[in-house]
Parts: sequence; C-alpha cells; structure tokens
Amino acid sequence: MIIHNEIVPAVNQVETHPFHQQIETQKFLQENNVQIESWGPFAEGKNNIFHNELLLSIGRKYNKSIAQVVLRWLIQRGVVAIPKSVRKERMAENFNIFDFALSAEDMEAIKALDTNTSSFFDHRDPAMVKWLGERKLEV
Repeated sequence: MIIHNEIVPAVNQVETHPFHQQIETQKFLQENNVQIESWGPFAEGKNNIFHNELLLSIGRKYNKSIAQVVLRWLIQRGVVAIPKSVRKERMAENFNIFDFALSAEDMEAIKALDTNTSSFFDHRDPAMVKWLGERKLEV
C-alpha cells in the first residue's frame, strides 16, 4: 500500500496473533508511521488457541483467560486489537486487561508460538495473488 500510493495509510489491519506475529511487518509499518491493527487476534480459534498450554499457564499466573493474555500481549507490543464478540460477558472480559502486565519472560515465551505462517492465506503466495485477482475481476 505504501509503495503504490501517494498517501500513506494511518492503520494497516493484518493477520496478527500468537501463531503469526508479524514482527517484521510491524517493524516496517512502524518505520513508516503506520499503526498495525490485528485482524484475527484470536486466530479465529485455529491452532486450538483457547486450549494452548503455554497461554493457559501464563493466564493462570495472572488469573486471566487465554483471550485476556493474548489481548494484553498485543497491547504490550503496540498492536491495536478490536476483538469481536456478541456476548456481553466476553466483551467485559476483553476490556479487563489493563490491571496486569505480562513479564518480559512471558512475552518472550509467547514468541516461541510464532509459525511465521498465515492461518488462512498468504498475500505473497503467487497462487493466492492470482486467485484474489480473479475474484476482483468477477466483481
């Protein structure tokens, strides 16, 4: 977006969660004054995120849910997250993340979950780019 446009976007929403952390993308966006926003902060439930042993153990340490740990991890990294929920209790839980901070050790441990691979698709994959282009032509 930055390379092919005159106006640099203020925010870029990209798939960002413990299994696809987007560390290099975030660095690039920061260097260009673009705020990264997490699309799919909970990986859409993939990789059994809500039963992940590491995230569960970190949550127990702070008396927090896995969702709260993930949201706190994103915030501490400077990633905007707007989690989707239709359940009032989950919305309240998602807001209840400002009364604790993950330790440097916890942040480092979560880094180990990064597969550096999309859980859905890769925009850099030539086959995916072709498929997306074909869909765009249909519209």
